[in-house]
Amino acid sequence: MACDLILALDVPTRETAAPILRQVRGKVRWVKIGLQLFTAYGPNYVREVAGMGFSVFLDLKLHDIPNTVARAVESLCPLPISMLTLHTAGGGEMLRAALAAQQQHNPRLLLLGVTVLTSMDAAGLQETGVAAPAAEQVVRLGQLAADSGLRGLVCSPLEVALLRARLPAEIQLVTPGIRPLDHTGADDQKRVMTPADAASAGASYIVVGRPILQAPDPGLAAKWILEELARA
Repeated sequence: MACDLILALDVPTRETAAPILRQVRGKVRWVKIGLQLFTAYGPNYVREVAGMGFSVFLDLKLHDIPNTVARAVESLCPLPISMLTLHTAGGGEMLRAALAAQQQHNPRLLLLGVTVLTSMDAAGLQETGVAAPAAEQVVRLGQLAADSGLRGLVCSPLEVALLRARLPAEIQLVTPGIRPLDHTGADDQKRVMTPADAASAGASYIVVGRPILQAPDPGLAAKWILEELARA
């Protein structure tokens, strides 16, 4: 199964993002826009990035009552986005409401259910009342999302193999928490893996931010990661 690279555009301003996008253009197909940039600049920034030729993954992690999430999905569907996230912890009713809105208003949009954030470990889960280990909780929420009709999940690369063994093969697995071997430290990510190992485990997409964003040459850093994926 081929694995593709998504650049996490986790920077504070469009001025910071602009030179990075210029340097990775033509190498990286996918760009993830998260809460920081979307909150600052709104839908027009999504259109701007898509207009540069990138496929946009809008990472908003929607989580609210079913009707509110469904209406939010409906509002976002006209945007030039290819992926959109929502929290699987919202429950099956919320997931099914979101899916119904997506299928009605943008059938080609892939909704991704976020399982357990890669910044969370067992201690973090216990603080929220979840006694199960992270891997067990990921599988539980992944199964809930698949049973609710979602065709994609966001999970740590450490859980990819577990999900591949339990879920239909067509489920797309998007994995943040990726750190190349030459990148020191895991930052705020606690469950991490190299690009090649994530691809070998069965990831459909890997999401990489700091190792590209903070590189002296972001375009070259992205090229090396893509080459590593091609060898995996």
